[in-house]
Amino acid sequence: MSEHLPSVTIIIAARPEQAEIKAVDAARQLDYPPGLLEIIVARGKQPSVQRNAAIRAAHGEWIYFLDDDSEPPPQNLQRAATYFSNPAVKMIGGPNLCPAEAPPLEKVFAVVLASWLAFGPSRARYASFGEARDSSEKELILCNLLARRADVLELGGFNEALYPNEENALMDELQKRGGKLIYDPQLIVHRRPRHSLRAFAKMLGNYGRGRAEQFRVTPTFGSVPNFVPPLFCLYLLTLLIFQLTALGQPLGLLKIVSVVPLAFYALAVVLQTVVSIPANGIIRSLLAMPLLMASHIFYGFGFWHGLFTKLRRGPQRTRFEVKLETVAR
Repeated sequence: MSEHLPSVTIIIAARPEQAEIKAVDAARQLDYPPGLLEIIVARGKQPSVQRNAAIRAAHGEWIYFLDDDSEPPPQNLQRAATYFSNPAVKMIGGPNLCPAEAPPLEKVFAVVLASWLAFGPSRARYASFGEARDSSEKELILCNLLARRADVLELGGFNEALYPNEENALMDELQKRGGKLIYDPQLIVHRRPRHSLRAFAKMLGNYGRGRAEQFRVTPTFGSVPNFVPPLFCLYLLTLLIFQLTALGQPLGLLKIVSVVPLAFYALAVVLQTVVSIPANGIIRSLLAMPLLMASHIFYGFGFWHGLFTKLRRGPQRTRFEVKLETVAR
């Protein structure tokens, strides 16, 4: 069978002095012919730059991108191989799931990430559902993503002015050129969510900032729904100011109408919590309830921040040193 399989390079971005890299141990256990598999650890301080350096040095026809804490099961590459023969397929990915041994707080974070209300179609990045299908950047995520090396190189690799969301811009460009992106719900990796409330909030803010910066660099209609959280934050701020300035005044129609959107939002949060209970239990679902609201607020303010950040221009590789290590199986 190996003579029908393409070569694969696994690229793992890691910090300069990072000792434990879970993805390396998992990559060594992948069921794939040894002569067709290469593992490169790219150490540095800017993941887009690190991955681009590794792509240029790689020998594989396909690249499998893993985060340093991604743990794919052994069968992942064999499962992905079912799509390799179709030249129209440019990227293949699946969800990253919270492992069963994760602490209770991280499992609550996982409930939020996998909810429709918090992440919409992007919940597919954190939950395994549906059948394998043609997809888009909304469902695929870089911590568990395969790509044809030649096509990525043709586009110049990842946009080094973007982090995060560098993969989203690349996926959009591949689809503009007629390439197919495949989402396979069974092509999973296990990866723990953030370890604390502070880290989770920071991640949400970074997601919002990254999406806004991506929109500024490569605007697409697909990014329009991402304006909902920042507009919701603007509504909340306006509502607060209005209610404070109207203190002591009689309850009028304008006061009532102004809180109607918030009432519908609260109802949506309650309904999402009820829907979550059968799969996640009542306690975990209730604990996730305030975080559903927090996800929109932190993402929204992060998006506003990203609309006004100073974007880096051109390749950033001269600013960041990258060290590549080829790992033996």
